[in-house]
Order: sequence, then C-alpha cells, then structure tokens
Amino acid sequence: MSTTQPTRNLGDILQEFRQHRGIMQQELQKVIVGQDDVIEQIFAAIFTRGHCLLEGVPGLAKTLMVSTLARILDLGFKRIQFTPDLMPSDITGTNVLDEDEHGRRSFRFVEGPVFSNILLADEINRTPPKTQAALLQAMQEREVTVGQTTYTLPDPFFVIATQNPIEQEGTYPLPEAQLDRFMFNIKVGYPSASEEEQILTSTTRQDKPEVRKILSSRAILNLQKLVGSVAVSEYIIKYVATLVRATRPKDEKAPKFVREWVDWGAGPRAGQFLIYGGKALAAMDGRFAVAVEDIQKVAVPVLRHRVSTNFQAQAEGVTNEDVIAKLLKEIPTPEIPKYGT
Repeated sequence: MSTTQPTRNLGDILQEFRQHRGIMQQELQKVIVGQDDVIEQIFAAIFTRGHCLLEGVPGLAKTLMVSTLARILDLGFKRIQFTPDLMPSDITGTNVLDEDEHGRRSFRFVEGPVFSNILLADEINRTPPKTQAALLQAMQEREVTVGQTTYTLPDPFFVIATQNPIEQEGTYPLPEAQLDRFMFNIKVGYPSASEEEQILTSTTRQDKPEVRKILSSRAILNLQKLVGSVAVSEYIIKYVATLVRATRPKDEKAPKFVREWVDWGAGPRAGQFLIYGGKALAAMDGRFAVAVEDIQKVAVPVLRHRVSTNFQAQAEGVTNEDVIAKLLKEIPTPEIPKYGT
C-alpha cells in the first residue's frame, strides 16, 4: 500500500490561495466596512514583502485595519506613535548597562518596537528626519545596526506607515529616498453613504466582532514564494519598462505632456514593484500569469509618490495622478499573441 501523498499542481495551490485570500477579506470586513481597494493593495504588499504608506484624514480606521490584519495573520504587531520628540533609539532599541552578582558590567541590547512582524508607523511625518531615517535600513535590508552590531529583524517584516494629508504645520515630509522604499502609496478615502450608515450601526453597539487567525508566519513566507513563481511574459516586462521610462521628462520617448508637467519621474524600483504588484493580483485571483490589467490596476499606488509634478502642472490643476492616468491611456498595451498563432 502506497503512503506517498499525491503531488498538487500549481493550479490547485493558486486556487487554494485564492480561497484563503477571500476568507481573510471576510474576516477583515467583520471589523472594517468597505475599503476593498485599500485591503487588496495591503494584501498585495504583504504577499510580495512590500511596505505601504496609507494616506487619509483622521477617523478612517487606518490603525484599526492594520491591527485587525495582524490578528488575522497571527503575526507580531507593534505600533509607534511618531511625535516630534521621538528618538531613533525609541524605534530600533538601545544598549543598556547590566551588572551581575559579581559586579561585572556588560552591555545588553534591549530590542525596540521595530522587532516585530508588522510595524505600524503612525503619523510618520510628525517626527524629524533623523528619526524617520531610523526605519530606512529596517525597510530595505530588514536589519538594524546599533553600535557595532547588526541585528536581523523577524521574517516576515512589513512597515505600514500612516500620514495625515490635511495638516502641514509641525510635520516633516518624508524624503524621496524613503518614499521610494514604500511599494504602495495608498489613499484611504471616505466611505459611501450606505457604508457610513453601516459603520454607525456596527460601531455603536456593545459587542465587538471576533476575527479568526487564518495564516501563520510560515504560511505567509510560503505564499510569498508562490507569488514570486507567477509567470511574467516578455510583453509585460516591455510594457512596464515603457511605462516607467515614460514618466521621466528627460527620456527621449517621454510624451510631450510629461516634459511639460513633470520635474522628475520614477526609478527602476517602480518597475520592480509594478511587476511584484501584478504577480500578487494574479496569484490572489488564482491565475498563473500576470495580465496587462494587473499592471494598470497597481500603476497609480506604485507611481503616485514617485512622479513629481512641477509648478506649471500645479498652476493648471494637474496632479501626479492625472499624469499617471494620462500615461495609461496613451501608452499602447502590448499585443500578446494567443497560443498556436
């Protein structure tokens, strides 16, 4: 009698992933009403090791969304409220002097809140650049250097930062180098009329909904590998490269409106994140390969914070999102040949 387990093909695994993703969304929507696009983009970032920057006015449940997500994924969660007096060591941790029973002294490292799976950097633009920069190494290399020792962060590790776009006094805009580390810049909008009524009904009752734990950290690491194995055709690669290069005003093939309205465009990391985002959307939909529509769907959150409009664009009321939307219309989509032709 054979005891070998039947091997599952990639299609079965992708369909199972699609079901898991659906269950995660159902659990999250026990607490969060609406915000489907925001949730989809956060999932896409998590399954591709990306970081997110959430922008929205106060009271839109940004913090609640992230803390609930951490419970569903059964991951460690820490929150840092960024303030003007926050120091880098408040994030990374610090060396403290210990003395044993024999009077010998030695330094011991006390981990900061960055040593978690999901780090919520609340109102990240409220703290000075010195403290903002403490997250740079953590976000890029997933490690922290304190003194002469480098410590590895737990895996998986995600930074989800929030910003309030309406207050500019007493804030420190993130430098471009740090903005570029965020895979997505996600705008959290107001709920619709029916969603707002639903929020008022559900949140003013005494009972609090309980969410189930759906995935473990090991399962997430396996799903990240699965998403990485989603196929990307040469046509998609060329389309992404054309799209990213078209955002640069000094590129010879940049459209006329880009040269008129844009100061500087997106770098190569934007192309990488477009493909990663496309892979995540395809895998979450149970598909083997990335489609042009997947790239177009993630184009705005990926490029929004990587394209800087100039004074002329601002005078004409043109935003960087308008530029990206116009690019998506003007750049021809690749003609992908069907099998057998």
